[in-house]
Amino acid sequence: MVEWLKRAVFYEVYPQSFYDSNADGIGDIKGIIEKLDYIEWLGCNAIWLNPCFVSPFFDAGYDIADYYMVAPRYGTNEDLKMLFKKVHERGMHILLDLVPGHTAITHPWFKQSMKAERNEYTDRYIWTDSTAKKPDNITGIAGHLRGISQRNGTAGVNCFSSQPALNYGFSKIDDPSWQQPVDAPGPMATRKEIKNIMKFWLSMGCDGFRVDMAGSLVKNEDDNKEETIKIWQDIRGYLDQDFPNAVLVSEWGKPGSALKAGFHMDFFLHVGDTG
Repeated sequence: MVEWLKRAVFYEVYPQSFYDSNADGIGDIKGIIEKLDYIEWLGCNAIWLNPCFVSPFFDAGYDIADYYMVAPRYGTNEDLKMLFKKVHERGMHILLDLVPGHTAITHPWFKQSMKAERNEYTDRYIWTDSTAKKPDNITGIAGHLRGISQRNGTAGVNCFSSQPALNYGFSKIDDPSWQQPVDAPGPMATRKEIKNIMKFWLSMGCDGFRVDMAGSLVKNEDDNKEETIKIWQDIRGYLDQDFPNAVLVSEWGKPGSALKAGFHMDFFLHVGDTG
């Protein structure tokens, strides 16, 4: 366990509604900097910053269109770097929100994957091999998109229709014409890019990530999530080489699985009937 995390009291900041520093009606990163004294006064010594990246904002920023760029409504990358600096000057820490399971439908990767001709992003998302096929009844896929491009296929989505699912492969393959194993080139390229994204922001100064839907990467997987666990163990091993103190907090709802996967802690999430 990273030492500071043992004593961490988190304050969740959704930047759009937190504090508006320039009177444009939208909260921003400079506004967060202005209110660090307030957050500290509340007794919090850590911040979980909800997604602040370029997005069409169909799902509050959880539909990311550029993992490497702060949304202009919130400021710039330099503003975020300054936030990291000011947080650390107070002996506080900050986690960014990482969304590894899907992107926005407007993401350049998805636009490339929609093309009829094969390219490096063709297999970056989950597509069937025909518009007549739907990726329904697949564990981990919430719905589908079709008739949206020249590509002869149907795309699976994680949540809303604006969030096409990134491809980390399938644990159980029922139709090998379009379902790929976890070690296929497409899923491995997706995994590599998530590592690159994490390295980019850790190098800039963030302390780690709260990971959205961390247990949902591999599709057609049973409740033990062994293949998804292996992916996170691989990512944890990668981080340990250059960023051993990088904190990973999962949105999983199963601490046993999350800790096995290499997360430091798990934010419990209950979905469904409470009866």
